[in-house]
Amino acid sequence: MLDVKRLRGFRVPEAQDVCDPRGAILYALGVGAGLGAIDEQNLIFERDQAVLPTMALVLGTPGFWPMAPELGWDWPRILHGEQTLKLFRPLELGQLVNGRIEIIGLADKGAGKPALVRAKRVITTPTDRPIAEMEEVWVLRGAGGFGGPRDLDGPAPVIMPEAPADACLDLPTASNQAMLYRLTGDRNPLHVDQGTAQAAGFDRPILHGLATMGLAARALIHLCCEGDPGLLTDMRVRFTAPVWPGETVRTEIWRRGDTISFRASVPDRNSIVIDGGEARIGGFKEERDALT
Repeated sequence: MLDVKRLRGFRVPEAQDVCDPRGAILYALGVGAGLGAIDEQNLIFERDQAVLPTMALVLGTPGFWPMAPELGWDWPRILHGEQTLKLFRPLELGQLVNGRIEIIGLADKGAGKPALVRAKRVITTPTDRPIAEMEEVWVLRGAGGFGGPRDLDGPAPVIMPEAPADACLDLPTASNQAMLYRLTGDRNPLHVDQGTAQAAGFDRPILHGLATMGLAARALIHLCCEGDPGLLTDMRVRFTAPVWPGETVRTEIWRRGDTISFRASVPDRNSIVIDGGEARIGGFKEERDALT
């Protein structure tokens, strides 16, 4: 059962990072850049280098903080349920980033059922100018029964269109994809160690949810942004099933102007791995005008 008092007394350590060229290339490789048939030279080569917007997800974070011993959580059984990302300005190479995380919501699905924890992370420049804001939902299996509200406050779920997708893109992952991605900061053994994965109820190590989100972002950039990562400003996803490293992931999109609904699946298993996805493109001007 979730110890609410213990959680309330816990402070996630603040962190500082730099968005450097080497780190940006490593992140791009961690989410599969260069494996598919699409041109992603600008992500993996220093000449005219671009930064994937989803790199914000690994900047200014202390890593997989639910493993902190002060929390006492059964961390191998924790699942990443949802993730949002809103960029206020593009990530820039050489940019220093400060990150802060706070717990903003709890939900109790009942005794023997999950507890849900929503955390918010903000990354800023050293002068406290906002760069990005993110929210994550962690599913603590079997930790319910502490007496909290049943549901988390937050935006309504995205209703997926019933019409056929406007476009789709299949992108491969490598068999060592999780081994690469964990070098960007999330060292949860679930993604590399067979014993930890089996203790969590999986046959073998699974790909990080945020790596799957980064792969979907690459598909969106190719399908909707003509390959320009700077046009993708917002994403929200709900993780519904794991990806096994080495599988091919299909991203389907439904476009409504600058707003994109999307879903990701593994066709070989007929398994949806991201559902209720929503993204926005080309939205930086309004935020820059408001923040400067």
